[in-house]
Amino acid sequence: MAFGKGCHLHLIDGSAFIFRAYHALPPLTRKSDGLPVGAVAGFANMIFRYIEEAKGPDAPTHAAVIFDYSSKTFRNEIFPEYKANRPPPPEDLRPQFPLTRDATRAFNLPCIETEGFEADDIIATLAREAREAGGRVTIISSDKDLMQLIGGGVEMLDAMKNLRIGPDEVEAKFGVRPDRVIDVQALAGDSVDNVPGAPGIGIKTAALLINEYGDLESLLARAEEIKQPKRRQTLIDFADQIRVSKRLVTLDDHAPLDFTLESLEVKDPNPEELMAFLNLMEFRTLTKRVADRFGVEAPTLPPMEPAGADAAARWAAGAAPQPRLEPKAVPEAPFDTSAYVCIRDGETLQAWLSEARALGWLAVDTETTSLDEMRADLVGVSICSVAGKAAYIPLGHTTGGDDLFGGTARAPGQMDLDAALALLKPVLEDEAILKIGQNMKYDLKIFARHGIRVAPFDDTMLMSYAMFSGLHNHGMDELSERYLDHRPIPIKELLGTGKAQITFDKVEIDKAVAYAAEDADITLRLWARFKPMLHRARATTIYETEERPLVPVLADMEMAGVRVDAQVLARMSNAFAQKMAALEAEIQDLAGQPFNVGSPKQLGEILFDQIGVPGGTKGKTGAYSTGADVLEDITTMEDQPKAAALSSKVLDWRQISKLKSTYTDALQGHLNPETGRVHTSYSIAGANTGRLASTDPNLQNIPVRSDEGRRIREAFVAGPGMKIVSLDYSQIELRILAHVADLPAMKEAFREGLDIHAMTASEMFNVPIEGMDPMIRRQAKAINFGVIYGISGFGLARNLRIPRAEAQGFIDRYFERFPGIRKYMDDTVAFAKENGFVETLFGRRIHTPEINAKGPGAGFAKRAAINAPIQGAAADVIRRAMVRMPDAIRGLPATMLLQVHDELIFEVEEGATEALIAAARATMEGAADPAVHLSVPLVVDAGTGASWAEAH
Repeated sequence: MAFGKGCHLHLIDGSAFIFRAYHALPPLTRKSDGLPVGAVAGFANMIFRYIEEAKGPDAPTHAAVIFDYSSKTFRNEIFPEYKANRPPPPEDLRPQFPLTRDATRAFNLPCIETEGFEADDIIATLAREAREAGGRVTIISSDKDLMQLIGGGVEMLDAMKNLRIGPDEVEAKFGVRPDRVIDVQALAGDSVDNVPGAPGIGIKTAALLINEYGDLESLLARAEEIKQPKRRQTLIDFADQIRVSKRLVTLDDHAPLDFTLESLEVKDPNPEELMAFLNLMEFRTLTKRVADRFGVEAPTLPPMEPAGADAAARWAAGAAPQPRLEPKAVPEAPFDTSAYVCIRDGETLQAWLSEARALGWLAVDTETTSLDEMRADLVGVSICSVAGKAAYIPLGHTTGGDDLFGGTARAPGQMDLDAALALLKPVLEDEAILKIGQNMKYDLKIFARHGIRVAPFDDTMLMSYAMFSGLHNHGMDELSERYLDHRPIPIKELLGTGKAQITFDKVEIDKAVAYAAEDADITLRLWARFKPMLHRARATTIYETEERPLVPVLADMEMAGVRVDAQVLARMSNAFAQKMAALEAEIQDLAGQPFNVGSPKQLGEILFDQIGVPGGTKGKTGAYSTGADVLEDITTMEDQPKAAALSSKVLDWRQISKLKSTYTDALQGHLNPETGRVHTSYSIAGANTGRLASTDPNLQNIPVRSDEGRRIREAFVAGPGMKIVSLDYSQIELRILAHVADLPAMKEAFREGLDIHAMTASEMFNVPIEGMDPMIRRQAKAINFGVIYGISGFGLARNLRIPRAEAQGFIDRYFERFPGIRKYMDDTVAFAKENGFVETLFGRRIHTPEINAKGPGAGFAKRAAINAPIQGAAADVIRRAMVRMPDAIRGLPATMLLQVHDELIFEVEEGATEALIAAARATMEGAADPAVHLSVPLVVDAGTGASWAEAH
């Protein structure tokens, strides 16, 4: 086909596509040989999307992808320093350049590059030839250097923003029409490309000058007329440099070409050749999409891996990998809840799901009757694949009345639950469709209870957590207001508050649509905002290797639950009640009168008014403060023996009272009647350092230092024929401290397997390890752990119940013996003050916004900054171990039940305990590799028993 009038040429800036793909997407490696292919995957997805969208009346008749041949061109002969400031390409990107050319040819697109010329010069030459032949040209790029070509049938398209760029858009950017862009660029220069320009003259000034004098040569010839002395002298002194700059920014539209426009005629891809390339690259998700598009069978491919990462834990054996999709630009359209759709029939739902299949992603959210995923009923599902276009599928709304059978009457106008889930299931489980959610663990469990294993997925809450930990919370409402400038509909507007509060199934469907569909719309927009930010925030590795793959692991643990013996709890409650009564009698005897031990007001009057303890402070209510910190201080007062004894007894009474109310009484109410187990819920994004938090019930704060606290674990038992196995990292935070602070004595002790607390005591107090007084070792242990948390002499005195001066002396001596710790602390605080964050060994970034604050909060901010890299690294280690664990124990009759900080608890058949311990220990002890090579070994202690107490 001869190129001429009526023809439309698309020129794709291939180099721009490559770098956009590289920086927007997480790094990936080919599973078979570890070759980096992340940029190739993104590039191929962009090209495939381009081909799919370049249709209709404005479709191209001719097209080509243009690449830079190398960094050296004829411009370097003109100005050797041209682009000298640009850093070399990243090492993992270099081997991907030729593969992007292969990808272009695989899609049957002409692949063009010319030695000595930049891609921009080839684009300029092709645009000129096409224009002269009477055709139209669309340059697919956002590169400002190409804007000089616009006009006369040539326009640009920023495909990422779906923005067409014509003469008006150029003038808005440069202040001049396209034919004068190079004059403005010559004056303003370009620091990125090292184009010198005129010192001190920017784009705005350059545009004013060119508009006033007409063109660059006229301006330079009349430079003496310029009134501003500095500007006038610059143009006179740097005239030659400005002219050189113009040559550098002017595109050569006569670059040599060894092909004709006619050879660029658009052709359909050859499915066999394209599938062969995708198969070679092991692009599993894209392969399936292309196969579906061309109606051919996709080959079976291994999953791709995040670069340098472990294989992510799967929902189940053989579950899908996570696709690396590039979000389309989300239009800045206002939120319009009135435009959301209520899906009431299968035909409509199928149409929405077809759109998700075509795009490759679907934001999804569930509405239920409860926050307890194990007991909640599914009320509805909201979906969204295009910003501003969202829908709600009502499934379980009720009228509030009774039906004919004595149940709750079902509201009209809803889909049948089973019918809707039958349509949703193939999409929610489709490997080629990314599911997007906010706090996806909740939704995964809701769907799992209905037989749907959602995969793969992205989680906007965890993206935010990976990037912004320490800066703000990560709930959807806050993220929406911060990053979308939109305040979502408050849930209390639908449910009410207090005693009048209703569950979501009682909300009118019309009102539910706006609220529920908005959640999906917001989630999609947050994803489109956050996904490209991950790489720039250096948070991709943490998100891909720890946050996202941990979700299904935790979901499975939570759904498994842990068996609790209610009778044991009941007996403990009775025993605790008796112990509390005995303590109350002792406390009242010490006080010399009866009083309510549980009343802080009465206790304060006894201590400060009757016994005469000095220093009591009253709050706004007029009552004395009697918090734990106050009572602990009183226990150290040698001149107040009665008050010290009374305070110590009250602390014991409070601890037992809390154990009774929080655990032995409350745990019985948490037993799920269907499973007979307790199902805690883990918060991944709760603590800034990466530590998990356990709620409903909290199983991580069961005290272990007291006999009573340890007894609580007796109620956590194995099922018939099973055992509880506990594996616990030994002193992991001290080991990490020894590594990061480079403490030779500690590192040697850990490598030799010595008692680290005895070694510390020996170093501090110059006493031999053999025959050491247990009290001295206890003091060293308190200091070892206390220093990690920035403990003061005041705090250590409380812990050891010794005078403050003695405690401070211990700490001073500790820093003298281990100077590396003080250096680590000082360096960490200095880094936090300069950068506003600290980092763990694994790259987890924890922001420290209060680090430069003054006043009472300053000390806390410093302690938090010091502790965060250590506690965060320990959290990283156990997260990495948990992510690997499903693969490590697959095939064993064992289930991972709980994580309690540095400990993992399993339930395993009696005959498989040793095999489980061997597999789990190897996984835990090797969890830091290969990301970090610790200079101390990680050691895991293991125990087995009929209960958690026996196993720990």
